[in-house]
Amino acid sequence: MRSSKWVRQSHRWLSVAFTVTVLAAMVAVSREEPAMWVVYLPLFPLVLQFLTGLFLFVLPYASKRRAARET
Repeated sequence: MRSSKWVRQSHRWLSVAFTVTVLAAMVAVSREEPAMWVVYLPLFPLVLQFLTGLFLFVLPYASKRRAARET
């Protein structure tokens, strides 16, 4: 599997993980006073999703530049 395809697939799965952690944090907050780490738990998949999203955003520009350099 090419690296861009792997990053795209992991970006999709990270969005699922982020959604699940946000829902879990909302349930924990609504039931009781949660520990502080529960509130910050969704930040980990969000940061990873941000990094993979930046890669996917830059990918078309990098491939255009690479193609122009080869010709």
